[in-house]
Amino acid sequence: MEKIEFNEVNIQNLFGYEAAKDENPERLQQYYFKSDVYEKITSDLPLRILVGHKGIGKSALFNVAMFEDNQNGKLAILIQPNDITNLGNNTIEFLETIKNWTYGLKEIIITKVLERLGIPHDAERGKIYLGSVLDYLVKVLNELPSGRYTDEQYEKIFNFLALPSITVYIDDLDRGWQGRKEDVTRLSALFNAIRDLIKLNGQNYKLYFRIALRSDVYFLVRTSDESTDKIENSVVWHTWKNQEIFALLVKRIETYYQRSINEVTLSRLKPVELANYLKPIMEPRFTGSGLWQNAPTDRVLMSLIRRRPRDLVKLCTLAARQAYTRKSNLIQTQDFKSIFANYSQSRVTDTVNEQKMS
Repeated sequence: MEKIEFNEVNIQNLFGYEAAKDENPERLQQYYFKSDVYEKITSDLPLRILVGHKGIGKSALFNVAMFEDNQNGKLAILIQPNDITNLGNNTIEFLETIKNWTYGLKEIIITKVLERLGIPHDAERGKIYLGSVLDYLVKVLNELPSGRYTDEQYEKIFNFLALPSITVYIDDLDRGWQGRKEDVTRLSALFNAIRDLIKLNGQNYKLYFRIALRSDVYFLVRTSDESTDKIENSVVWHTWKNQEIFALLVKRIETYYQRSINEVTLSRLKPVELANYLKPIMEPRFTGSGLWQNAPTDRVLMSLIRRRPRDLVKLCTLAARQAYTRKSNLIQTQDFKSIFANYSQSRVTDTVNEQKMS
């Protein structure tokens, strides 16, 4: 098997980026490990709220889901904090805050959909606020003059009109979260506005919302606003088992070497069988002293990552850089030992910061 040189490009292609938004969507789709959480989030239900700790992989799941939506001809859009900076900021009157969210989300969704279809949004704004988002879009698209758009645009428009459906992904809502009363009220109003938009849409068309939240943010909103009991059944907790994270690492290695392997196969393998896939890039046993002496390397890794994929990426990336410094094609115990202090201090800092924000 070809030996790997642990330069920066190869390290990122092998282990991936810490932040999914920085990853090439096609590469992310190749190595992403679909647990049962993925199926729950992408199920045919109008509202799904993905809740999990920082670094658990919420954005990665959304990016893969959106990529596959686009591959399958489904219309999906992403709403991020920059899109909604001016929405729901007046939290004094709760009903007005909900109304502001409702109108604002309608305008954002319609604008992004028309942009995706390559159509200028020159309709009167007032019409946006009457009826459902999909009713409005269907009306606009049916009234388009012929002969002004490319065949590719017409194909997208035709596919949309054949089965009007939009999936709205809302990510990074907790960016800048401080846990203040107004932060909680703003987020509660958003949930109410989304439920109103879903109800307003009726049964003829499909409007889906997928929202990602840190667990501490969801907990604070849930315990501060009794109205959020209406969304509790829509919550999906994002967690990982160590076996799944180990399989995730193996899939990244195998797809890096352009070998096909799927989740079903990996899920059936025992840890000792999965460990065989690590041999091309790291030594199989930890040769240090103490409790880890002669322990399988994968066991050492799994004990350090808090069941978060981002921690695994960080740990492997730092060790691979040390191997590169030694001009080695194999990550060894000395590489892990040399970065343990800095890695552990960073994880402690992460934990302290998360507790401060909760």
